[in-house]
Amino acid sequence: MTTIDTETGTSFGPELLIQLPGGRRRALLEDRLRERVRDGTLPARSRLPSSRALSDDLGVSRRLVVEAYAQLLAEGYLVSRQGAGTFVAKTAGVPDGVPPPSAVSALRFDFFPGAPDLASFPRALWLRALREVLRTAPPSAFAYPDARGAPELRLALAAYLRRVRGVVVEPDALVICAGATQGLALLGRALAHRGTRSVAVEDPGLPPHRAVLEYAGLEVRGARVDDEGVCVEELSAQAVLCTPAHQCPTGVVLSPRRRAALVQWARAGGIVIEDDYDAEFRYDRAPLGALQGLAPDRVVYLGTASKTLAPGLRLGWLALPATLLDAVVEAKVLDDLGSSTIEQLALARLIETAAYDRHLRKARRRNRARRDALIGAIARSLPQAHLSGISAGLHALVRLPRAVDAGQLLIDAARRSVGVYPLTLHMIDPPSATDSLVLGYAGLSEPAIREGIRRLSEVLETL
Repeated sequence: MTTIDTETGTSFGPELLIQLPGGRRRALLEDRLRERVRDGTLPARSRLPSSRALSDDLGVSRRLVVEAYAQLLAEGYLVSRQGAGTFVAKTAGVPDGVPPPSAVSALRFDFFPGAPDLASFPRALWLRALREVLRTAPPSAFAYPDARGAPELRLALAAYLRRVRGVVVEPDALVICAGATQGLALLGRALAHRGTRSVAVEDPGLPPHRAVLEYAGLEVRGARVDDEGVCVEELSAQAVLCTPAHQCPTGVVLSPRRRAALVQWARAGGIVIEDDYDAEFRYDRAPLGALQGLAPDRVVYLGTASKTLAPGLRLGWLALPATLLDAVVEAKVLDDLGSSTIEQLALARLIETAAYDRHLRKARRRNRARRDALIGAIARSLPQAHLSGISAGLHALVRLPRAVDAGQLLIDAARRSVGVYPLTLHMIDPPSATDSLVLGYAGLSEPAIREGIRRLSEVLETL
């Protein structure tokens, strides 16, 4: 195996696997290099290692590598520049018009719900925190981590959650996980292990969450949602997953009457899983404390940095009752031995220095401006539509004046480079027609929101 840096030609970059078993090694090397060029592993204009470096890596003579390079030069796969090295030819590799396997077609106006503005990730703050962590962290920070999470982050996070969300939790009752999805998976396995057989999920709700809980071995049942939130009186499971602060995807807030009923249901023996996925973003309403603060011994609090910072960080957390803590920690140990310590310490640093709060204030102002742009665009281009769920979060529910075929809507909108998400995508038993759309706005600029809604109105006129 040799390691090729396509920019500098050194042997310290991305790895390129080349194996030369016994036999005609020069022919084998030529074949392997051709394959790497054809499949795009070695893209056009990328630099190959020197013949000396490659021969050392492969344990073959330099002459063999020189002759193989010469053959591919003659065939047009490679070009040689005096004093610069050997490169993949511009015309070699994947044919024009055929994207590499990793290419993903992007919609220009994608209203994907729940996605933050990735372009506004606080790179400078994060880099500063990482530098400080790497400068001051003891050698033990690079050992196998505590499966519960770095003590520094659990301490900072417990204080933050008490201050901002009213969560009643001590650092030892927090478990840091690789995003909310892993947190839910760990919790699902822990519940199943202790004898819980069924869990209710909001309908409509998040399909990935249903899949995670089913995979953990739980029977998943739908729980109807109305204008007051989840219908507690209809629950028929041992546990329930819900989004009280901003129901996903309808955006309704669990009413005070329902909050009291849900706490009473939990105290009678049920377990509530509170997914507090975007509660930091509120615009036209007073702060609403977490449900967990009313019954910390019966409510599991699930939080994440995916909406506040970026989903690529894979940082989430569970605030657990004592009855579930050991089982979840055991599941975490068996899953991955613990999450990356350095990123946890960086997040702890942001929280401790109030940089996290400052970032959230900026993000809240930006998201509010984009929400207002969506309200204005709907009023202009879809005046008969009705918006709801707009007082908080990163998405809104758009009620259309009439139902349309959901599949055809997706196809026609994509042709205009618009990504829309019918409410039916969130339903357990979806109908073919939809009269509501779940539109995220945080990841689009204000002009893009206006243009995307204008295009959407043209699509709806043709259906």
